[in-house]
Amino acid sequence: MEQDNSLIEFQETLKEAVTILNYPVQVYEFLKKPMRFLEVSIPIRMDNGKTEIFQGYRAQHNDASGPTKGGIRFHPDVTPEEVKALAGWMSLKCGITDLPYGGAKGGIVCDPRNMSLDELERLSRGYVRAVSQLVGPTKDIPAPDMYTNSQIMAWMLDEYDHIREFDSPGFITGKPIALGGSKGRETATSKGVLYTLQMVCELKKMQLKNTRIIVQGFGNVGSYLAKYLYDLGAKVIGISDVLGGLYNEGGLDIPNLLESRDSFGIVSNRFKSSISNQELLEKECDVLIPAAISGVINKQNASRINCKFVIEAANGPTTKDALKILDEREILVVPDILANSGGVIVSYFEWCQNNQGYNWTEELVNERLKEKMTSSFLNVYNTAKRYGVNMKIAAYIEGIQKLAEASRLRGWLKY
Repeated sequence: MEQDNSLIEFQETLKEAVTILNYPVQVYEFLKKPMRFLEVSIPIRMDNGKTEIFQGYRAQHNDASGPTKGGIRFHPDVTPEEVKALAGWMSLKCGITDLPYGGAKGGIVCDPRNMSLDELERLSRGYVRAVSQLVGPTKDIPAPDMYTNSQIMAWMLDEYDHIREFDSPGFITGKPIALGGSKGRETATSKGVLYTLQMVCELKKMQLKNTRIIVQGFGNVGSYLAKYLYDLGAKVIGISDVLGGLYNEGGLDIPNLLESRDSFGIVSNRFKSSISNQELLEKECDVLIPAAISGVINKQNASRINCKFVIEAANGPTTKDALKILDEREILVVPDILANSGGVIVSYFEWCQNNQGYNWTEELVNERLKEKMTSSFLNVYNTAKRYGVNMKIAAYIEGIQKLAEASRLRGWLKY
């Protein structure tokens, strides 16, 4: 595993944006790390009768604007630095999209691909027991993330309800609809990325139909996105999973690939013609959408990226060094904290529905999601033009302003 530099990159970009805003250094010092960080040990009885100890984390970056909000990922490479960075990015997302939240993130070091359903349930419940004092519908609201899903959210909800001894659907989002989940939540991040791409096409006077697109990642976000693009007539010429990529200049049969993949989104191993993820990233296309893990576009390959636009559907897929190279090559990069914010937006809608005790139609969810994504995109795009910076810095500027103002009004910061 390579060294995780996500927290350093978050802090460096944060400092740059704070300087552009001419805020005092105390703003940077306050926002560069989470207000709270919890590390827990979770003993779990495995199916073979042995007990294993899993490490878990929860970071709450800033709660000046409201309760914190953020996903929980199950992954063997989860680190404290990654969780802290992701919590900071979530705070910025909530600022950019004008949600009454601060950012949080959780994670457990594990490989769910090698665990049974019973083991995953015990781990999910154990995590909630370990962090229960810090979370809640008015304190910190978890959600799904990498390798977690609505079933895991359901187990976590049930455990929390047992601990608190009352029904609390607003404790967690991304739940099954039968337990208070929102229609449109499972596809929200993908829809948000799609709306972002449509805005780019509109501004650049480009038709989405027949646009050549590569989607790197075929999990929840990448697979739904590929299907939406296919249905709208875009030419999805490449997709990839953790094992490799598939590429076809004439376009891939996305419905067939969706039928062929396993529960973890893996499909490339069923084809002899698969290529590496790195090869796929460097193939010529109009739009490259990294939708998997962080750091895939870096200083080693940025000069070979062969597209007009990059839409970041994953968290932190483009390193700071790579972004500088792409800027010099005049390749527009729409940052993750804007492009993939559809998930937290519809999580907010789910929380609102839980608090109201009133369910929205899927049409209403999608309509309001598009409104939020469109207005947020235009704000960041115009900020980039006003300050003469790339969209990444502009997104940070938009997010920081709300965090800093809320903190100032509470009396936490004086400037």
